[in-house]
Amino acid sequence: MTSYDYQLFVIGGGSGGVRAARVAAGLGARVAITEGFRYGGTCVIRGCVPKKLLVYAAHFAEDFADAKGFGWTVPPAEFSWPQLIAAKNQEIARLSGIYENNLLGSKVTVLHGNARLLDPHTVEVNGQHVRAQHILIATGGTPYLPALPGIEHALTSNEVFELPQLPKRVLIVGGGYIAVEFAGILHDLGAHVTLCYRGQHILRGFDNEVAAHLQAEMVKKGITILLNQDVAQIEKLANGSLSVRLVDAQAAPLLVDAVLYATGRVPNTQGLGLAEVGVALNDKGGVKVNAFGHTNLPSVHAVGDVTQRISLTPVAIREGAALANTLFGPAPVSADLRTVPSAVFSQPPIGTVGLTEAQALAQFGEIDVYSSTFRSLRHTLSGSDERTLVKLVVDSASQRVLGAHMVGADAPEIIQGLAIALHMGATKADFDATVALHPSAAEEFVTLRNKVVKKRPA
Repeated sequence: MTSYDYQLFVIGGGSGGVRAARVAAGLGARVAITEGFRYGGTCVIRGCVPKKLLVYAAHFAEDFADAKGFGWTVPPAEFSWPQLIAAKNQEIARLSGIYENNLLGSKVTVLHGNARLLDPHTVEVNGQHVRAQHILIATGGTPYLPALPGIEHALTSNEVFELPQLPKRVLIVGGGYIAVEFAGILHDLGAHVTLCYRGQHILRGFDNEVAAHLQAEMVKKGITILLNQDVAQIEKLANGSLSVRLVDAQAAPLLVDAVLYATGRVPNTQGLGLAEVGVALNDKGGVKVNAFGHTNLPSVHAVGDVTQRISLTPVAIREGAALANTLFGPAPVSADLRTVPSAVFSQPPIGTVGLTEAQALAQFGEIDVYSSTFRSLRHTLSGSDERTLVKLVVDSASQRVLGAHMVGADAPEIIQGLAIALHMGATKADFDATVALHPSAAEEFVTLRNKVVKKRPA
């Protein structure tokens, strides 16, 4: 009989790996986990948690401006980037410690160090060989940087959280959620922000109306957006600023103090020895898995961003728990990812769940679209011309609500509740029969009446 040191060995101390380790240990398995940096992973250390803290900080700029309309006299406010970063660092250290302590409390053996597979059951960590019945790859992803002259002068979302000072002029390259979130954060904290994206509109993959609405709001706030444009070269000048030459040769170089690249993420699989032991990878290095997180090798599994499926922390957590139950529980379990809500913590924020209008048309052929834009009650006194968008996408035949989308204050908080309704298969009639909560922006979702019927082109 083969002898193993552990029944499960987890590589990666982020949300997915930690959840899998704790659930497996709770089911009676002998579990160990290793992390090469700090426990907590991308989300806790340099992702959604510190980003959300910076979003809160940025919101105060608009809150101070809005207060005057409500009778408040607010003296000129002063902002300290170093003070914010110090407070952020303290909170992140606290959370990382909680992650590690929770593992120890679950009786998981906690290691610190990078790991590499030697064979389908053997892992090398800190020069020691560990044998495991099952190995879980949960190493997440890392920001992608293209190869172009001067790219060494660019920042990614990893480094921006540790800047000693807030740059006065920032170029953000990219049009996804990370790019637009940092555009809003840095702009509201006082930087002059230009966003450069090679596509025709920002937020590819989101509902087109949602993306267009946010883009208009960003421009109204003073963020410069350059579309159908890309960077050709970055040059560092003698005074420390950066000169950025664009692909469009006729465009004047941009002079900035920082260039932040947010052009996607790639899986953290380099140096793990996966290909060497026969684990199948996709063309971008992501680990290929089935619905249960199994790779082509029976003893090797993967969850979270490293699989390049849905790169969201709650998804990784669900996948980690499902895998642990599949391996050590009474029956196989796959994560139910039919209706995954997501948010973009832009200014204003986006909340979305279900299908976009384009996706629904492609799948169902005929849909009913309900949407409304309005000025929120808050801004009738604040003086801001920011507008909120709410939208429902409905299958014409069954009247089931296929997608719910919102751009506006509290959109992420509101969309979480709607995700429950969509997961349960709610119809437009169910929404209509729900009593509105007044006055609120959320009530618009149950008072939408004007529809546009759209059909897939023949």
